[in-house]
Amino acid sequence: MITFPCCKINLGLNVVGLRDDGFHNIETVFYPVPLTDVLEIKKMDDRFPCVGDIDIHVTGDYPCGEDAQNLVVKAYNLIATDFEIPRIHAHLYKRIPVKSGLGGGSADGAYMIRLLDERFRLNMGNAEMERYAAKLGADCPFFISAETSYATGIGNILEPADNEYGNLHGYWIAIVRPDIAVSTAEAYKEIVPRKPEKNCRMIVRQPIETWRDELSNDFEGPVFRQHPELEAIKRQLYSLGAVYAQMSGSGSAIYGLFTEQPQNIGKTFEGSFTAVMSL
Repeated sequence: MITFPCCKINLGLNVVGLRDDGFHNIETVFYPVPLTDVLEIKKMDDRFPCVGDIDIHVTGDYPCGEDAQNLVVKAYNLIATDFEIPRIHAHLYKRIPVKSGLGGGSADGAYMIRLLDERFRLNMGNAEMERYAAKLGADCPFFISAETSYATGIGNILEPADNEYGNLHGYWIAIVRPDIAVSTAEAYKEIVPRKPEKNCRMIVRQPIETWRDELSNDFEGPVFRQHPELEAIKRQLYSLGAVYAQMSGSGSAIYGLFTEQPQNIGKTFEGSFTAVMSL
């Protein structure tokens, strides 16, 4: 059985408070984007030699690492703790760039929960799957339904965020992710938490033409100071005709929203990962 984990962008991102547990409370709108990985699972033959209960093979745009740290593996082990499911082979093909602020790893983990539920008829509802997903990461619950959501808490408390203006259907998105590693922890150190006068859900409900002046990502300040080339990408997307541009999450992906299909994005940002698609 096969599925296609999507990525997300943040429409605005405000750090509004520091929690007693050391994490930060945020306000953001998660918007699903049809740039996907590919995840396939198959039952493992009883005779197949495997150290664990899941044999994972990762290909595509993915750096070498420990399989045990992959959220697909963690998701399997989490569900296997409470349900009787067979050993499986998993093949994950990565197209969503890692460490980009697009939530690719979180999507893979959440979609694995969805896939196991469907394949082995576990009969979990979305609410139960979201509870499991929250154990994998703060933004993982969003990918259980992958519907436009206003997220608060550490990104795990979700409410509907969509209306006629918040729906970007018909717009085009260009994503540019240069080979730059951003330290989220260092960026947080430079942010002074504050609650904005108007939250991002309210702004996203306004016409998109108003977003440039009102919709902000608190990470852009510290990250752009450390990596000015990211700010240059954002400016260039505006120069190419974007009606709105922003860094997603803590970076390093920058996206632009366009009313028409943008041209020559790959050539303009040669050397960076780029993707252009209709929303």
